Amino acid sequence: MPTRSYVSPSRSQAAAETRSKVLAVAAEMLRNEGGIARFSLDAVGKAAGVTRLTVYNQFGSRLGLLEAVMEDIARQGGIARLGEVIAIADPLEALDRLVEIFCTFWASDAAVGRIFDAMALDDEIAEALAPRFSAGRSVIAAIVERGLPGDTASVRRDAADMIQALTDLPVYRSLSPGRTAEQVCTLLRKSCRAVIC
Repeated sequence: MPTRSYVSPSRSQAAAETRSKVLAVAAEMLRNEGGIARFSLDAVGKAAGVTRLTVYNQFGSRLGLLEAVMEDIARQGGIARLGEVIAIADPLEALDRLVEIFCTFWASDAAVGRIFDAMALDDEIAEALAPRFSAGRSVIAAIVERGLPGDTASVRRDAADMIQALTDLPVYRSLSPGRTAEQVCTLLRKSCRAVIC
């Protein structure tokens, strides 16, 4: 006779709460200077008041935990709204919306910058997280296709590369000193529009 698996609602609830707590603690650890250097399953577990094994069972590895933190931050930072941009018919309006979404995301959590910096120092982290940081590439390509329909593939690729660069974190960071987030966003909108106008 086959055994039936039993899923306890209270156990599932407790596991979900533990997962949320671990993610919050891990993100907080990353927000601090040098946090990535101390970022381990053991350190996060201790800070969250759970065992290393609990963290391992939830996330599998340090990299798995880092990916989960990034996904959680991306969700909270509104990066999923990039899907809305595809539905905007006017390419300039779509581009403005894309820039706004990225500016909001880059400003949403200091942990994003720490993770981005860690990618430059650790090839394994870069390989795992690069697709998440280039999430807007297909959206940018679609906007450029609508904005430059008569141009060659090479011209459209160059335009998409330029918009990708302008909406990435390093440019946002370099423009932020002495400007509000809205001023940076306005400047980036103008710059991105100039690429396809």
